[in-house]
Amino acid sequence: MSPRKPPKTPKSAQDKPEGRRAGHFAGGGARHGRNRDDQARRNETKLPSDSPANVAGGPGGYWIFGHHAVQEALKNPKRRIHRLIAAGDAAAALGRGAQQPAIEAVERDTIDKLVGRDVVHQGIAARVAPLPETYIDEICDLARDRANSCVVILDQVTDPHNVGAILRSAAAFGAIAIILTERHAAPESGILAKSASGALEHVPLVRVTNLVRAMEELKTAGFWCIGLAAEAKQTLSSVKSGGRVALCLGAEGAGLRRLTRENCDLLVRLPTSGPIDHLNVSNAAAISLYELAR
Repeated sequence: MSPRKPPKTPKSAQDKPEGRRAGHFAGGGARHGRNRDDQARRNETKLPSDSPANVAGGPGGYWIFGHHAVQEALKNPKRRIHRLIAAGDAAAALGRGAQQPAIEAVERDTIDKLVGRDVVHQGIAARVAPLPETYIDEICDLARDRANSCVVILDQVTDPHNVGAILRSAAAFGAIAIILTERHAAPESGILAKSASGALEHVPLVRVTNLVRAMEELKTAGFWCIGLAAEAKQTLSSVKSGGRVALCLGAEGAGLRRLTRENCDLLVRLPTSGPIDHLNVSNAAAISLYELAR
C-alpha cells in the first residue's frame, strides 16, 4: 500500500508540531507515556494474585487456560511458564513449545478450582509470569522503519473480554501494539488471554500513565491519531488509510474522554444505519482495523 496523504484535519489539529507531519521520528529528548523508570512503581501497584479471577499478580503470576492461549504461551520465548497441567487427553492437543515444562496430569475438577468453574478451560491450564513490560518508545522505534504501522489506543476499556477480542483482531490485521491506561483498564489476566485466543503472546499491551502524552509521542513518531466517535461527520472509509495510524477507541457508553477526543487529529464514524446504531467496542475495533488494513 502506498503511503497515504495526510487526512484533512480539523483546525484544532493544525497547531500540532510540524515534526511528525513530515513523518520523521524525533529522537532524543524526554520520553512521555511509560518509561523504564516506571517499572519499580508498577510492581508496587500490581493487583494481588487471585486464582478464580485470574488477575496478573506478582512474581507468582496467574493462570491462563484453553488450548490456543496455552499453546501460544508455550511458543513465546518471552513468557515464563511455572506449571503446566492437563486433564484427560487434553495434553495430546498441545504441540511442543519452546519452553514446555513437564505436563502434570490432574482431574478436571482441579482445574475448575484453580481457574473458576464458570470458565471454558478445555482441560488445560498453565501458571505463568506476567509478560515483560513494553514501553511506548519501543513502539515508536519499531514503527520508525516501517512505511505503514497501526496501533490501537483504548481509553478506559475495562472489560477483559473486550480487550482480549481486540487483541485477537489486532493480531489478525497486523497492528503492532495495544496502548491503554495504567488505571481503569483491564489487567493482564487469564480471562483476557483466553478471549485473545493466543494473541496476547504476539501483540504487546503498552500501559501508560498519561494517554494524552502517549498520543503526543506517537504523533512525534509520525502517527496520525484517528478517534472513533458516533457523532463524527466523516466515515472511516472516506479517510485514505496507510502510513502510521493510531486508532483511538473509548469505553462503551462513555466513548472517548474529552482530552483524548481533543487530541485526536480526526474523528470518524462507522456507517451504521439500522435500528441499533451502536456496536460493541471489540466489534467496532475489528471492523475499523479491517478497513485500515484494506
